[in-house]
Amino acid sequence: MKLHNILLLAALTIGITSCKENTSNETKTTTEVANEETTKKSNFEIYPVSHATMVLKWDDNAIYIDPVGGPENFDLYDAPDLILITDIHGDHLNVNTVQGILTESTKIIAPQAVVDKLPEDLQKITTVLSNDNSLMKNGFDITAIPMYNLREEALKFHSKGRGNGYVIEKDDKRVYISGDTEDIPEMRNLADIDIAFICMNLPYTMTVESAASAVLDFKPETVFPYHYRGTEGLSDVSKFKELVNNGDSSINVTQLDWYPTAE
Repeated sequence: MKLHNILLLAALTIGITSCKENTSNETKTTTEVANEETTKKSNFEIYPVSHATMVLKWDDNAIYIDPVGGPENFDLYDAPDLILITDIHGDHLNVNTVQGILTESTKIIAPQAVVDKLPEDLQKITTVLSNDNSLMKNGFDITAIPMYNLREEALKFHSKGRGNGYVIEKDDKRVYISGDTEDIPEMRNLADIDIAFICMNLPYTMTVESAASAVLDFKPETVFPYHYRGTEGLSDVSKFKELVNNGDSSINVTQLDWYPTAE
């Protein structure tokens, strides 16, 4: 990943009040909070890698979400403390990439369907987390949120119970990662989400209209469109932002560069 794809979020507190995209070609300094007493507790950085893949730096932990594309894609980042994998498809699971970025202390969390596709060495260090269940790792409360399709013509892509979205929580800050899903009730019923990463690509997940409708139901403070490349190209994330902000101007919709090589 190139340096211009790195975005660092600034001034994040337990309740996130604002978040702006960095369009500079240089990497900015680490995030800080206004309250000096909580600075060390609230550092939070987002590194969009590509499509469904990202690195979150939260306090002293590097959390990798769906690392794919080869170990060299992650040379710029701290080694992973946690790896969360959402689904079995190749844009979420790549065994060679996972093996190439592991350290002795890395912990992996994944649904059973993913674990079934891992070699024995990775299975031994992976904790299975099923839909609606939670666990604690490295001080984070991690809950598996269902992710699945609703439209009849899309049911073949993601069946309920196979994959995981995730809510990651620490110090009352809650981050939601949708994985591959449509606007399911489990998403609409989320509460107190500070940051949400929402997919929107056809035919595999949902339309921008459905994504916006779901966001307006659960009202995260900040939402990042991600995973928005489909068979017909990139989804209209500008329209998504317009729909969300027409419905609720207080929701901060922020666009990151998930597709740096796209024309």
